[in-house]
Amino acid sequence: MAESIFKISVPEEQLEELRQKLKLTRFPDELQDAGCWDYGAPLADIRRLVDRWQTGYNWREHEAQINAELPQFTRDIDVTGHGTLNVHYVHQKSEAPDAIPLLFVHGWPGNFLEVRKILPLLVEASPDHPSFNVVAIGLPGYGFSEAPKTKGFKLDQYAELGHKLMLSLGYNEYVTQGGDLGFQITRRIARNYGGKHSKAWHTNFPIAQQPSFFYSPLTYLSWRVTPYTPFEKAGLERTHWFETTGRGYYAEHATKPQTLGYSLADSPVGLLAWIYEKLVAWTDSYPWDDDELLTWISSYYFARAGPAASLRIYYEVAKGDKRYPPPSEAPTIPAGFSYFPKELINVPRGWKKLLGKVVFEAQHDRGGHFAAHEEPELLVDDVRKMFGKGGPAFGVVPGKTGYA
Repeated sequence: MAESIFKISVPEEQLEELRQKLKLTRFPDELQDAGCWDYGAPLADIRRLVDRWQTGYNWREHEAQINAELPQFTRDIDVTGHGTLNVHYVHQKSEAPDAIPLLFVHGWPGNFLEVRKILPLLVEASPDHPSFNVVAIGLPGYGFSEAPKTKGFKLDQYAELGHKLMLSLGYNEYVTQGGDLGFQITRRIARNYGGKHSKAWHTNFPIAQQPSFFYSPLTYLSWRVTPYTPFEKAGLERTHWFETTGRGYYAEHATKPQTLGYSLADSPVGLLAWIYEKLVAWTDSYPWDDDELLTWISSYYFARAGPAASLRIYYEVAKGDKRYPPPSEAPTIPAGFSYFPKELINVPRGWKKLLGKVVFEAQHDRGGHFAAHEEPELLVDDVRKMFGKGGPAFGVVPGKTGYA
């Protein structure tokens, strides 16, 4: 389980192959009056990005920037029943002697790059707010982490891998933060390893189902008599929009990921369109720069296992893990939730009380699904408040206040 320093270095032949594939792109047609988002990613947008990717975008420049900004490593981790996986991760310590160990977990279509903006804020040593020793794992099958080779790599396995990574780095007690799939994984870490090792968890994507009288009559009755706030009403509208017009990708990922994988692996433009649509539609009008987008997409195209491997977690979760576990399976350690208005699933607060021991909540007037990338200051401020002096999770890691 020895740690190895890692630098991204995509072989030149892969870069040349990408340029050739882009040069040979065959674009689909488009209806004359459909240059909007109703049918999906607009043709004009994809043409512009393909041209930039082929003739103007410099991967080597961005590769060097990532390597300079993010201290990256790899390590072999044994996962019960699935052998050893070589995992890629970012690990940066704070100069604060009592920094709190924090595991950051991304989702799809994100990757380890999602930690890029929040990393310098989280590790900043200060007498005014807590600081963290940050570990951002590249999930197996994403980025430069090795992909699982056998069936049945579910939430328990992702949780085991993240937990064992923290232990291998000397963090016997730690906290977690995650969004998207990272919510489900960090919640599973909290359930499986909470108390002794995992001390608290924070998420910006707390998804929950309508309370049931059978499972929790008091929560159900409270929800029935409590009127929705304007934020909650807007959240339910956003949730309905997503469930009815934006969730088709999930059905494909969760049923036939291998079939879709051929297109994503072989066609860089297919991959571009598939992910670009989500990056734009799932944010709160975030002003994406073309090169910023292409770096994100390129990290999928040049991924160690290829882009198809990132889809299989949906299949495994859908076939064996509960999207909404019953209250009896809720973690008992402190939980913190941040609410952003353009999140994809944004249900009333009362529904989320059954997710665990909720001690911190914060509501914002801007931000979407990729909070760490869209609104890094807001997200980090919430984490600081939760774990800082006077916060509900202050001192949860014994001897680690986080203050300089």
